[in-house]
Amino acid sequence: MEYIALFIIGICATTLGTLAGGGGLISLPAMLILGFPVHSAIGANKVSNTISSFSSFYHLYRRKEISLKEAWWIIPVSLGGGASGGFIASKISAENMSIIAIILLFFAFITSFHKKGNFTGQEPLKPNKISVPGLYGIGMYDGLFGPGQGTLMLYLFGFLNIAYIKAVGLVRLATFSSCFGAAITYIATGKIIWPLTLALLLGSLTGAQIGVRIAEKLQPKFVRPILRVVTVGLIFQIVIGKVL
Repeated sequence: MEYIALFIIGICATTLGTLAGGGGLISLPAMLILGFPVHSAIGANKVSNTISSFSSFYHLYRRKEISLKEAWWIIPVSLGGGASGGFIASKISAENMSIIAIILLFFAFITSFHKKGNFTGQEPLKPNKISVPGLYGIGMYDGLFGPGQGTLMLYLFGFLNIAYIKAVGLVRLATFSSCFGAAITYIATGKIIWPLTLALLLGSLTGAQIGVRIAEKLQPKFVRPILRVVTVGLIFQIVIGKVL
């Protein structure tokens, strides 16, 4: 029964994560309710996200929605930001990290009402004074705290006037690069419960393919309302976590 539950959790979390980020809203709490040790739950998420995010990126790459020539530089910037965030996290209390996360997500929510960022543009992604610090900062946030990384990145790409389907592919590439190193660490330290992780992984692969196909058909006008709902959910989850 646990295997079926994890498969369904993987589908739901990764479908949402592909469309708007925030898949951790579903997967991590659900796995903790099922009795997973916290490090094993995080590790299972990192392993499944690494493979499922690459699968959705590859689908869009194969359909020529995104090119490596345009996107390759996201990988070192995200990895550098993630490493910086991991270092800073060791110096900051969990309570302060939660406050930082709430402030960033609330700021993203407010900026979503700005005219710019409606995902109807066709601009290419270029390294510039907004994209590089933005991606580095979000990578740092991912290493520092984590929940909402994909959502924040979609807000950034919307602001940069990038088409939604390309933004999805770019986020999935960044998620792959940030999760890969973490997944290797969790595997090396023996935190992975493999039979249950594989059930989650199969669900995540399925959810990634469902999510990317919905994204291809989703009209841009619906993207920002979905992002707002996910953002409010993330803020609520963090606040409840602090209270409890």
